[in-house]
Amino acid sequence: MDSWYKNGLKFECQGSGKCCTSHGEYGYVYLTNKDIKKASQFLNLTVKKFINEYCELDHDSESYFLNQGSDKDCLFLQNKKCSIYTARPMQCKTWPFWPETMNAKTWKKEVANFCPGINKGRLYSAQEIDNIVNEQLLSEI
Repeated sequence: MDSWYKNGLKFECQGSGKCCTSHGEYGYVYLTNKDIKKASQFLNLTVKKFINEYCELDHDSESYFLNQGSDKDCLFLQNKKCSIYTARPMQCKTWPFWPETMNAKTWKKEVANFCPGINKGRLYSAQEIDNIVNEQLLSEI
C-alpha cells in the first residue's frame, strides 16, 4: 500500500462518461473471458458473434479488447452512459483504482484532474483499494 492513500480515497461515479472516452494510453478496454461471456449474454449474442462484432485481438497478449468507435470512444458509450453497465468489463468496474493509476503523481495528473467522481461519495479504505487493484491485476493474467 502506498502511504499517500493510507486514509482512503473518496469516489463515486458521476455518470459523466469521461472514463469511456479515449484520453491517451488508456484508450483500450481489454476483456477477460468472463467479460466476453457476460456482455454476450447481456446483448443476447453468442460469444463468437460478440467477438466478431465488438472485439479485436491483441496478437501480442492473445487477449481481446473492445473495438473503438471512429471517435476512439467506447462503442457502448451512448449519451454519456454505458449501455451495458450491468455487464461492463472488469477494467471498467475497477476504475479508477487501476494498478497504473495508484501513485500520487499519476492519480493527480491522470485521474483527479478529469474524473468528476474523485473526492465524492463514499470513502474507500486503503484495504478496499488494494483489493480492487489486485482484482484488476488478476484479471490481466
